[in-house]
Amino acid sequence: MREDLRGGGEAALRLVRGGELRDSVDFTAPGAWLDLDAGTRCWVGRDLLPTRDEVEGRRTWLGVLARRAEPTEARLALALCHHDGRVREAALRPATAFPDLMPLVVVRAADWAGPVRERARSLLRAALDAGAAVTLAPLILLVGRRDRGAFAVGLLTGVLRRAPLDRFAPLFTAQDPAVRRFAYRLAIEERLLSPAGLARAAALDSDVVVQDLCADAALAAAVPAKSYHDVLGPLLGARNPRARSAGVTALRRAGRPEDAVAFLGDRSALVRACARYVVRRYGTDPAPLYRAWCAAADDPALRPGNVIGLAECGERADAGLLRPLLAHPAPGVRARAVAALRLLDVSDVRLLRPLLDDPEPGVVREATAALLPAAERLPEEWLAERLGAERPRHARVAAFRLLDARGGVVRLRAAVALLDDADDRLRTWAGQSVQGWRPSAEVRLGDPEVGELLDRGRHLFSDHVLRLRCTMPDGPRAPAC
Repeated sequence: MREDLRGGGEAALRLVRGGELRDSVDFTAPGAWLDLDAGTRCWVGRDLLPTRDEVEGRRTWLGVLARRAEPTEARLALALCHHDGRVREAALRPATAFPDLMPLVVVRAADWAGPVRERARSLLRAALDAGAAVTLAPLILLVGRRDRGAFAVGLLTGVLRRAPLDRFAPLFTAQDPAVRRFAYRLAIEERLLSPAGLARAAALDSDVVVQDLCADAALAAAVPAKSYHDVLGPLLGARNPRARSAGVTALRRAGRPEDAVAFLGDRSALVRACARYVVRRYGTDPAPLYRAWCAAADDPALRPGNVIGLAECGERADAGLLRPLLAHPAPGVRARAVAALRLLDVSDVRLLRPLLDDPEPGVVREATAALLPAAERLPEEWLAERLGAERPRHARVAAFRLLDARGGVVRLRAAVALLDDADDRLRTWAGQSVQGWRPSAEVRLGDPEVGELLDRGRHLFSDHVLRLRCTMPDGPRAPAC
């Protein structure tokens, strides 16, 4: 059973056994109502919920629902999710007396049965005010992704358009990014937020769609003489690169291209590219600026972004400026120097090999990525020493990546050596490497070493797979065979 059906079915079972609605359904999760709807029907025919052929069949449900004094909130919730459309329709009107059941009215407004759907829509239209709209917005937007779900979304939009900003402002901080996107789009269409407010939203929100939406709207609404200062400040100081890049690009329209120079060394490649665009539009070539920064190899203030920026707009001849930076005291600069050399396709195995012992994991990761194409040129024994448990984890991972990339018996030796390692992730990775190993062209048929290595990893294979490995025409025979 799917997780949504399992969770919804358990909630329905709690309601059948007399549980309260708020104790059975997570009101903070819009999807819980859809799970309850689907989960209730999954119990039908299991002697838990009444069906048409059982003692408490449709007639009993309709009779109970017709007597207004009897239906409880829990029973109405089950009826609103019942498999019989007539039961669902009959439960709608008494359900309006229970505000906590309004989410199920929203679900029924997209019901596949026309009479149920029309009655639910009529009730929703009458009940949806600004307060209810804010509360139900996450569920309405979730249901809106379904067939026949557009009605409730249109109704929600109309109600919020007539509401003041402070009434639906809580939607700007909703947990679901889709809700925040909806709220900001509506506020932008109605021009309810100032350019400065939109810029702050772009700078602070974690969703890239909201960032782009608000940044574009803020810049479109800004008047250079009045608002650019208030807009560019939050955008240029934002932590997320989308907002920063929008602010940097806008420096051209604001007539402040000189400010873009400070972003040529930004940590984000997107922001650096936008800064180069701005300075070029005003006749400045960024490459000499990068070269001047990187020429000061002993400058402790050198930014990592300045190093990689040189590779992004420079030439292979610039490698001479980058190689001394491999010994820079700042680990970020060292890592970016390795990445820059790789980007320029001038990686030097002799220079990069010592960086596999660098104390900073970021430097080792970049060096490993640069050395992978030349893994065959690294001594196997030297790499195998770095698999030892006394080595830092990042050094062990780098050594195994390089040995694994070599393939053949070298890969199998390295993987088998880690099958009993104390590091869970390394041990799992090694086991997967052994399971996926195939003999390469240079592996000698019947090689006893390969057979012994496979025998040490026989616990990773079923008997059937091990028999296939032993009988492969091009495969070595393990002693265990």
